[in-house]
Amino acid sequence: MSNFSRNQKRVIRRKKFICLLLLIPAVMISALFLYGYFQYKNAYDNNIRETVLARSDIEFNGAVSSDQKYNVLLLGTDARNGENSRADTIMVAQFDQKANKSKLISIMRDSYVEIPGHGFNKINAAYANGGVETLRETLQHNFDIDIHYYVIINFTGFSKVVDTAFPDGVEIDVEKDMSKGINNSLAAGFSTLNGEQLLDYVRFRQDEESDFGRVRRQQEVLKVLSSEFSEINNLVKLPKVIGTISPYVKTNLDTKLLLSMGQTFLIEEQKRIETLRVPLDDTYTDERYEHAGLVLELDLETNKAAIDDFLNE
Repeated sequence: MSNFSRNQKRVIRRKKFICLLLLIPAVMISALFLYGYFQYKNAYDNNIRETVLARSDIEFNGAVSSDQKYNVLLLGTDARNGENSRADTIMVAQFDQKANKSKLISIMRDSYVEIPGHGFNKINAAYANGGVETLRETLQHNFDIDIHYYVIINFTGFSKVVDTAFPDGVEIDVEKDMSKGINNSLAAGFSTLNGEQLLDYVRFRQDEESDFGRVRRQQEVLKVLSSEFSEINNLVKLPKVIGTISPYVKTNLDTKLLLSMGQTFLIEEQKRIETLRVPLDDTYTDERYEHAGLVLELDLETNKAAIDDFLNE
């Protein structure tokens, strides 16, 4: 056999080997997506019977984004079986898909604002009075925030997501002993919490900080969860997590955009999540009104300017 023929065979074998090396990652990625899809279907089928939030069309006249920055209204409620209630948690998350950045605004539920068509009241009354569309109008009217999408989650879903994504629990440095007003007693110090315990941690407010401490802990826990979820062994769980939470969520986000935002928030640049609380320190006073009870009277212009700087810097 000539040297030329032997060299030809070596070149062919080398090309086959290179092709095989290139094929292996593609097969692995495909397998991950298939696994994730079937996990999603399995989780959804297993949980659909436990639906606690009815799926229905909701009036929502959201803005249209022109720069791949999406402002998503995040609401946490305890509503069951279509029951109307005030929103317990109100957040606005901004997902910048170009810069792979996430920002999070927590709005204190006792903030005293003008609710279009309903007069002045606590901001969480907007959801009870007119649903997510009235709350969207309230945020735009008072703070000039353009909301593009909404996500309403029943708190049962939060617990199930944590247990699905982190079956061994999530390690949290519990800042103090907590028991009053929650279902579980939590001891100060590092603890591994399951979904129900973690929900108690982010909802606890029976101390001197009240809602301010609760909001701070919510933001801290979201950062911890996004960091934990970025671990490679957790990435494949994202479709299953979405399948698990689906029965507990109402949203106008389509699946493709939801997955993309999930990647931005949970995977890409998780340490760059910026947070803001409204009202800012020293920009409110405690007031009491007969129809609303104890409220936070805001310096509206100062807080509006801070929100604008935060979302558009």
